[in-house]
Amino acid sequence: MLPEFWQTLSLINPILYMVNLFRYGFLGTSDVSIYLSYGIILATIGLFYGWSIRLLKTSKGMRA
Repeated sequence: MLPEFWQTLSLINPILYMVNLFRYGFLGTSDVSIYLSYGIILATIGLFYGWSIRLLKTSKGMRA
C-alpha cells in the first residue's frame, strides 16, 4: 500500500525482515524471501556484534 519510493526505502530497515519472518511463522506467507530475511538479520547481528566488540576494546564512551 506504500508508494514505490517508500517501499524501496523500507527495504533498508532490518525490522522489516524480522516482521516478515514472524509473519511467515504464523501465516506461512511472506513479502520477502525467507532466505534473504535470514541473511539480512544475521548480517545485522554480525555488524552490531563487531561494533560492540570494537567499542569494548577501545573503551570509547566509558568513564574510568
